[in-house]
Amino acid sequence: MFISQAMAAEEAAKSGGAFPPFDPTYFGSQLLWLAITFGVFYMIMGRVIIPRLSGILEDRHDRISRDLDEAQRLSAEADAAEAAYEHELAKAKSNAHSIAQEATDKAKAEAAETREKIESQLADQMAEAEQRISAIKEKALGEVDTIAADTAETIVAELIGAKTTKAEITKAVSAVNS
Repeated sequence: MFISQAMAAEEAAKSGGAFPPFDPTYFGSQLLWLAITFGVFYMIMGRVIIPRLSGILEDRHDRISRDLDEAQRLSAEADAAEAAYEHELAKAKSNAHSIAQEATDKAKAEAAETREKIESQLADQMAEAEQRISAIKEKALGEVDTIAADTAETIVAELIGAKTTKAEITKAVSAVNS
């Protein structure tokens, strides 16, 4: 760039004048055109570009604000949903615990009732069995004298070889049992 300025100054010296942007005779017109160009650019910037940029920035700000509001609303909804979930979960746990307790109590009551029925049945069966055993025992004891008399008669007949009467043997067995 420095070389091109030097060449331009050299040509200007050959042609008899200075380089036009550096020539003081053109300063007035250059300053006028500078002011006009600056004014036009300033007006274009002020009336077209800056309002568009302002609109874009404002739209962006509004969109960001709406998005933040929406995010805050969704966050509040999520917090409310989580609180409702926690509440329902606690309620369900409590309900499940009470149902389990009721089922346990019901099962215990049913088991106790069944046990009582079975115990009652077993007690009745035991009483009947004891009565039958008593009856059989009494019958057996009642027949013991007869069996003892028959056995004694057979033993006496075999050992002694003598014949005894039933009345004598029954009298002897009764004397021994008393």
